Amino acid sequence: MYTPAPGVHRIPLPLPGDALRAVNVYAVELADGVLLVDAGQVFSGAEEQLEQALGALGRGLSDVRQVLVTHVHRDHYTLAVGLRRRTGVPVALGEGAKKSLSVANTDAFALAPQVAALHRCGADAIIAAIAGTSGRDGMPVDIWEEPDTWLADGATVPAGERTLTAVATPGHTAGHLVFHDAASALLFAGDHVLPHITPSIGFEAVPVPHPLRDYLGSLRRVRALPDAMLLPAHGSVVPRAHARIDELLAHHDTRLADTFAAVRAGRETAYAAAGGLTWTRRGRRLEELDPFNQMLAVLETAAHLDVLVLQGELVVEERDGVAGYGAA
Repeated sequence: MYTPAPGVHRIPLPLPGDALRAVNVYAVELADGVLLVDAGQVFSGAEEQLEQALGALGRGLSDVRQVLVTHVHRDHYTLAVGLRRRTGVPVALGEGAKKSLSVANTDAFALAPQVAALHRCGADAIIAAIAGTSGRDGMPVDIWEEPDTWLADGATVPAGERTLTAVATPGHTAGHLVFHDAASALLFAGDHVLPHITPSIGFEAVPVPHPLRDYLGSLRRVRALPDAMLLPAHGSVVPRAHARIDELLAHHDTRLADTFAAVRAGRETAYAAAGGLTWTRRGRRLEELDPFNQMLAVLETAAHLDVLVLQGELVVEERDGVAGYGAA
């Protein structure tokens, strides 16, 4: 456990089998307990470690008064539901997650939208490789319960002497929120701004048409807020959020240029263009990734291609349901 600011504690919780290895849950001290920002993942050992960390603060799980969840992915939301079942603690989630959550908590969700998108990308080979994969990441259907409160953009949440303002930041997911403590210059950023990696774009049960456009707009919106300490959901705390946001915007400018160059070199589909790019900080080729991450890579490439179309740099034409891109 780490204390980046008075009364605010970063508690890394385990993510077994996940390359990220841990998710940060933030415990904000209240007069009569704690408020959590994000909660971790059920069936991971996270609940036991959270209980131990709260014990070091002289608190227990029954002292958690509210859980604010930045977005609906399993490593942020599912333990919030688990804690509510155990203690009755109220859970709040961004209202932009309503559509995806309504699908995730039924038997219908099994990557069907992603499969359709992969066909449009010319990536039928990946469709075959992910056949039978569940979009729930191994989580049971009934863990995707609705929150007690749907938070709107601009909603304020009292947290002891603090006030946390919910800021809608769609992109990583449609319902992603960050929580800004303007008075103390703290930004609880979820997966919107991460210190060492770029978040995946738009992977959820009900995708949106232009997740990268949304994400870049959200980055600029947060950049326009007063600078604050970056409290990310993965990785260590960063003193100033603005510097990291500038790096992420520059990264996507470079990625857009590289994607445009791949099309100019004759890679006309998102699948082909993704094969001409490198992935992860280690610079891996597409074929070196596992099928699930190949899917994320191709869909992210498609998101970059579609932004280039919106910018007027590329044109797109669909043939037999496959999108082909060319210079405008």
